[in-house]
Amino acid sequence: MNTIQSITVVEDVTLISLQDSPADINLISKIFEMISNAGIDVDMISQTPPHRNMPDLSFTVSGEDMGKILEISAKLRELNPDLKLSIRNGNCKISIFGEAMRGCPGVACKAFQAVAEANADVSMITTSEVDISILVAKEDLENTLEALQKAFA
Repeated sequence: MNTIQSITVVEDVTLISLQDSPADINLISKIFEMISNAGIDVDMISQTPPHRNMPDLSFTVSGEDMGKILEISAKLRELNPDLKLSIRNGNCKISIFGEAMRGCPGVACKAFQAVAEANADVSMITTSEVDISILVAKEDLENTLEALQKAFA
């Protein structure tokens, strides 16, 4: 039985990163409230463990929403002037999905080995029990997708 049911791609993804953001769930809640109020759909979300009580928070939105994010960025700095915001467009999300991944060790290892062989510029990884999503630069999409399809064929 194949552990992977599908490999899908979403192009034109923008990555937003807040470096050294305070470990404050109230601030995080306000940030996502502003984004939600602007009608922006957030996809991948990742937060690093705090270092000196300052985690990094990253998330992705559609490239179509980049203008709205730029408008919100000024408001974010008003909330906290110390926020270091970076916005990077031109990314693609590759998602590997399979119900059989649940409780099946080694799937992430196999995926990461394939991405490494493609020498992809990986910006973000998020996972669940049945999904691995990898954000890569657009120029790495074709090679990375081929490597993943070969690994899970």
